[in-house]
Amino acid sequence: MMSPYYQAFKQHFGRFWHRYQLTRWLIVAVLALIFVVSATLTFQAKTANVGDLKAQLEKTTYIYDKNNKRAGSLYAQKGTYVPLSKISPNVQKAVISTEDRNFYHEHGFSVKGIARAFFLLAKNKLLHRDYISGGGSTLTQQLVKNAFLTQEQTMTRKLKEIFLAVEVENVYSKQDILSMYLNNAYFGNGVWGVHDAAERYFGTTSENLTVPQAAVLAGMLTSPSGYNPIDHPQASKDRRNVVLGLMAETGAITKSQAAAYQKTPIVTSDTYQSKDSYRYPYYFDAVINEAISKYGLTESEILNHGYKIYTYLDQNYQSSLQTNFKNSTLFPQNASDGTKVQAASVAVNPKNGGVMAVVGGRGKHVFRGYNRATQITRQPGSTIKPLAVYTPALENGYFYDSELQNKKTSYGSNHYTPKNYDNVYTGKMPMYEALAQSVNAPAVWLLNKIGVNKGYDSVKKFGLPVTNSDRNLALALGGLSKGISPQQLAEAYTAFANDGTRTDTHYIRKIVDASGNVIVNNPDVRTHKVMSPKVSKQMTSMMLGVFNSGTGVTAKPYGYSVAGKTGSTEADATGDGDATRDKWIVGYTPDVVLATWEGFDNTNSTHHLENLSGTGVGPLFKTEMEEILPYTKQTPFNTQDASTLAKASKSSNSFWSNVQKGAGNVGDQIQQGANNAVDSVKKWWQRSFG
Repeated sequence: MMSPYYQAFKQHFGRFWHRYQLTRWLIVAVLALIFVVSATLTFQAKTANVGDLKAQLEKTTYIYDKNNKRAGSLYAQKGTYVPLSKISPNVQKAVISTEDRNFYHEHGFSVKGIARAFFLLAKNKLLHRDYISGGGSTLTQQLVKNAFLTQEQTMTRKLKEIFLAVEVENVYSKQDILSMYLNNAYFGNGVWGVHDAAERYFGTTSENLTVPQAAVLAGMLTSPSGYNPIDHPQASKDRRNVVLGLMAETGAITKSQAAAYQKTPIVTSDTYQSKDSYRYPYYFDAVINEAISKYGLTESEILNHGYKIYTYLDQNYQSSLQTNFKNSTLFPQNASDGTKVQAASVAVNPKNGGVMAVVGGRGKHVFRGYNRATQITRQPGSTIKPLAVYTPALENGYFYDSELQNKKTSYGSNHYTPKNYDNVYTGKMPMYEALAQSVNAPAVWLLNKIGVNKGYDSVKKFGLPVTNSDRNLALALGGLSKGISPQQLAEAYTAFANDGTRTDTHYIRKIVDASGNVIVNNPDVRTHKVMSPKVSKQMTSMMLGVFNSGTGVTAKPYGYSVAGKTGSTEADATGDGDATRDKWIVGYTPDVVLATWEGFDNTNSTHHLENLSGTGVGPLFKTEMEEILPYTKQTPFNTQDASTLAKASKSSNSFWSNVQKGAGNVGDQIQQGANNAVDSVKKWWQRSFG
């Protein structure tokens, strides 16, 4: 029935196709597409820094401290790099026989391998599988896949792999390529490179590997976990014998030799020693994170491309922090189920914002895991009072010794009623005492007087994350919607230690690549004017009192003057009126700012701290400061404790107070005489004209 219509359509379409020469246009379109793809991939290959590949594979990424001394190296997917002359010819022959027989006769790729890849692509598309099930990659392709690309099995990645392989072949000799491949291959059990694999599995060096041993290692390349001789001895032996047969096929060994070797047992021996120099794990993690987020590097590049990364690390500070975090006597007792109280500390140079030490938790460290010093978001408690209340108050006409109301007071339509910790109210108290003793009622009263918006704007200038929902009086006591991290708190307090200027915290000073090119060099440090030096000085004088006579007195480092603030937050719904969720201490000198936090990761009725006074972090903070401050310049403060200044002021003003009092008495007598005269005139007027 449809035949006539089909014939008519076919005839009409044929004339149309012929008339507009669509075959030629189709060929042009395909060629254009091939040209564009080829040009794009060629450009990517040319700009992939292939010339740096050998240097990147040979070198380890090292971290340097503030004095340009090597502090350690990063975990890397590489082992001990040795030249090809130090790798047994047995290994070279075994690998080439197994992985790429035409290695010395091809230019980075195999035509047969590409054809096989296209066939498998078509097959998988028909089966609705979006990957390539193999593809006959050459050694060069495998090298560039591991060095430059991801492990995803797609056609796009395959094409990139081919073009990069061609570029590598243009730059390096076959010997260099084979050396890079063998030094960069993975052999299971966390071992990279043939030299370390020889030690791990046979207790020998790469240059002394026998033919059977070389065949074992070559056989592992397709499946390091499945064919390693320690975990799977029989599978390893079977695979080894296959490799020996392939070596006989290519003429690397004779058939009789292969048969003899196949009968030998596999004897393993382990002399490998892991070269772990990830000495400062939380600091190194933070460096990696900053290199990724700020400078656009990938984790793989950082770990494997042989960079030199220069930081602000102070190894004395860092070592002491790490030691202290292992000392259980400096922390509250564990919960009844054994859960540890967690903690985090960070030390910052207030002048340049460089982080000099950081520890993000207690217990076993996980590579690039949770760092509480940089990632927690907890309510800051009373540590926010200097930022949200007292700094803006000084900027708006108050003085460090201004009298503040200390009464239990309700505010607003919701009757917000802040309470002092001890439920004691003295009626009035000077500002410096209210801060040092961390009394809540005067802080909220003062924020209400100067206006919530001024406090809110001040907190923003200090760099803490606040939202519109934080525009309320609870801001005075640290009631933030998002919370902050210890590093954010330390950065905020750099403003007090640095004459009113806050400095952004950061870790990296310089990055040099494997070829010696400087890719990051002393980046500009952002600073923010938060307050005047005069206000900063007054704030420091008040916060010296925190450690001299206030809530931080038990945390004061022996023999040193430190300014700062303590803080704590309540643990809700625990049934314990004294239960605490977070405890903070932040302290500073002109040389260093240290912020420390304690608490449980998950707070509930069985996991909370005690003693809401906020001094519970004292032992840890005190020890940390006593071990940090001796290594600083010990620059003195340019002011004294506010209570000392207040007493001196009262003493020096006593004479003038008496003079003023005498003058006041004379004035009172004159005023009284005038009042009596007025009264007499009034009485006479009433008698005469009343």
